[in-house]
Amino acid sequence: MVVVEESNYLAHYGILRKSGRYPWGSGKDVPTRNQSFLDTIDGLRKQGLSNKEIAQSFEMSTTELNDLRAVSKARQKQWQVEQVWRLTDKGLSNGKIAEVMGLPGESSVRAIKAPGVKERAEVITSTADMLKREVEDKKFVDVGTGVENHLNISKEKLRASVALLKHEGYNVYPAKFPQAGTTHDTQMKVLVAPGVSFGDVQRNKLNVQQIKAVSPDGGKSWDDGVVHPFVSIHPSRLEVRYKEDGGDRSDGVIYVREGVPDVSLGKSRYAQVRVKVGDSHYIKGMAIYRDDLPPGIDLVFNTVKSKADVGNNKLDALKGLEPDPAFPFKTVVRQIKENPGSKDPAHPEKVVSAMNIVSEEGKWSEWSQSLASQFLSKQNPSLAREQLTKTFDRRQREFDSINSLTNPAVKKKLMDSFAESTDAAAVHLNAAELHSRQRWHVILPVESMPESQVYAPNYPNGTTVALVRYPHAGTFEIPILTVNNHHPEAVKLLGNKAPDAIGINHKVAEHLSGADFDGDTVIVIPNNQNKVKISPPLERLKGFDPRTEYKKYEGMPVISVVRKNHEMGNISNLITDMTLKGASADKLARAVRHSMVIIDSEKHELDWKKSELDHGIAALKLEYQGGERRGAATLISRAGSEKRIPERKLRLASEGGPVDPVTGRKVFVNTDRKRTVVDKKGNVHEIDATNKVKKLEVTDNAHDLVSDLGTRMEKIYADHSNSLKDLANKARLASLNTPPIKQSPSAKRTYDTEVKSLNAKLHIAEMNAPLERRAQLIAATELNARKVANPNLDGDALKKVKFRELEVARNRIGAGKIRVEITQKEWDAIQSGAISNSKLVRILNNTDLEKVRKLAAPKAQSVLTTALTSRARQLLDSGHTRSEVADQLGVSLSTLDRSMADTQGGGA
Repeated sequence: MVVVEESNYLAHYGILRKSGRYPWGSGKDVPTRNQSFLDTIDGLRKQGLSNKEIAQSFEMSTTELNDLRAVSKARQKQWQVEQVWRLTDKGLSNGKIAEVMGLPGESSVRAIKAPGVKERAEVITSTADMLKREVEDKKFVDVGTGVENHLNISKEKLRASVALLKHEGYNVYPAKFPQAGTTHDTQMKVLVAPGVSFGDVQRNKLNVQQIKAVSPDGGKSWDDGVVHPFVSIHPSRLEVRYKEDGGDRSDGVIYVREGVPDVSLGKSRYAQVRVKVGDSHYIKGMAIYRDDLPPGIDLVFNTVKSKADVGNNKLDALKGLEPDPAFPFKTVVRQIKENPGSKDPAHPEKVVSAMNIVSEEGKWSEWSQSLASQFLSKQNPSLAREQLTKTFDRRQREFDSINSLTNPAVKKKLMDSFAESTDAAAVHLNAAELHSRQRWHVILPVESMPESQVYAPNYPNGTTVALVRYPHAGTFEIPILTVNNHHPEAVKLLGNKAPDAIGINHKVAEHLSGADFDGDTVIVIPNNQNKVKISPPLERLKGFDPRTEYKKYEGMPVISVVRKNHEMGNISNLITDMTLKGASADKLARAVRHSMVIIDSEKHELDWKKSELDHGIAALKLEYQGGERRGAATLISRAGSEKRIPERKLRLASEGGPVDPVTGRKVFVNTDRKRTVVDKKGNVHEIDATNKVKKLEVTDNAHDLVSDLGTRMEKIYADHSNSLKDLANKARLASLNTPPIKQSPSAKRTYDTEVKSLNAKLHIAEMNAPLERRAQLIAATELNARKVANPNLDGDALKKVKFRELEVARNRIGAGKIRVEITQKEWDAIQSGAISNSKLVRILNNTDLEKVRKLAAPKAQSVLTTALTSRARQLLDSGHTRSEVADQLGVSLSTLDRSMADTQGGGA
């Protein structure tokens, strides 16, 4: 490293100093210090020093050096502009101004006076001022990759503006959080005000927000983003149906008057919504149209609350709005708009309904069909083996399909993605569906429906189905029902085309571990062959109401969300271990009753500690887990249990790379990083940084986590996990041995139009990067809330919620609308080598990989002929269910849906 004698160069350096012999900031006036710094850098370069050597001599990175230089140049240019015009106003000629300011000549002054120079000189300070306003408003602001595209300024200008703020005491800290829908993390750079610490950012990373402002002129001026206010309905238009009135039989349902614009559900007949009521409250639940509402009432909200407890003010039965005006409902919603996305002042975008959509008709059917281990491990071992074998065989076929691709970049990208997802599958332990028509459905109440029947228009009349809800405690929670698609009340309420809703009696919801109707979902499994094992409901669960038996006593501390999640995880693991070890029905009932108390303990302020004592949980843990303070005791519960390990990172390429070239395993190295903590007494300590991981994730052989008893079910799952881990390693080796694509200059010329099109699409997609990060952050926030509500959420059940929340978040902020859509001709250009490997990787990072997979290995998708499509529509319009139409035409539901969508231009 070249050492520069600081006494020679830093005496007049006027930028805040981090360390060194001379404090940065000494010297004369600001312009002199700025120019001195710039002259210093130029002088060192003339001596032959590289940027890296100069930066090292100043004890900073090259990026920091470049940022400081940009700030100094901007400050100097701005000072020159101000001085030139100040002296001009005093009547000095250009020549005299040059003489006074020490400029080379009057041509320099004329250049400074040229149109636009003043505005350009102010870009960095103007941008910095905008960033200050954003930080003041939002506290934690994303200034990471791609933000400059959204702002419409150059990367260098944004970086210099941030650097300017850093020298005024602002800070930029890194933050990361798990991506929704992948096994990767989203990385951010967070700008905060002076005094805000790294720890503050880590504790508030779910509150990091995207900059709403945008510049129409490259940073000279700024327009602040506009958030549409939420439409509210007057309380007089809402009726609350209390427990005494039958509200408990439809708890969580909001009946809506059809045809009223400001309570419209858009294209849906039913949807999970949040509705602002007045200025201070809101309701949440499943909204569905009903035609028998009282005069003057447009919404009827059903609740299990008693009027005697609530009193005369119906607002007390509702929820209070959150203080954040952008997220007043504790969740992300999609507003129903007129002229969505319009920039036309004559026809502006406008919010037209108070019904804010969380999830809507058709979205639940898109969820994954796989079976979680918490369900399948409680079935027959032979059934588990059969479904896990089917799961592995599918992944093996997928590996073979990817391995046969000819485009190296696509093959490598898909193989890397496959390896990651297979690693995750080896930990989550989900299995293939039991039936091709197994689907997720949202449940809605049909009060006159017999307890033994279900309205399910996606299944043939008379079909026997099993309903499974998560968290799943055991076979005693599975109702077996017969499909009745001719029930008058159900047909009137849901119609015959409901793609992903079923109607049940409220008693069936109670059987489903106390489900309600505010958006709870079940897997519907056709069970004519009686593959799903069930057992009678536990006697000690009948009539058990945790909200009445474990009411809060005066002065009782309410459980925190974090503690509730911890306790729910503990009791869920205990129930799993007890089931696998053959616990009696009476002992299982004790654990399940306590779990019912825990899950409602924070929301309804229940005395969970008394429940723990009453149900003898300590004794159950001793018997089935080896001790009161012991945790998960079988592979099924241990797999997803968390453990802390020394903080690690993937090995760098310079150290041998992140993949072992022989085994295909990922190679990690410890970071040896320390972190600072403050104990309860205010003492500061340095401790080793750690990572929180799943136990099975860091266990090479799953059999190491099998209990001492070594149950048959555990061994089946251990073999399956090991097979998946081996397949993931095989995929990494295939990726490692795939060479990069070589660009063809002749193909680039031949496909010039397609190359330019792909470049333009990529630029637009990468402009979306900060929006995507914000969407990921919003989705992570909502996912955290979902985990609070359902601590047992894991595996594919967790994955489906991740994807759904990410889609909702993208729609909310417009991030999901910008992707690189590759045409067939553009794909031909890619295949011919018209795009470089690095550019193709960027394109693949910003497109739908499933569509790329189809382009790379096209497979024909069946659709109905025009005549059959017309026939299908006639049958649907005449009252036949989707299932009946599909059976009559001899096609699958997916073929029917795809054909209808193709002729209608999309769905609802």
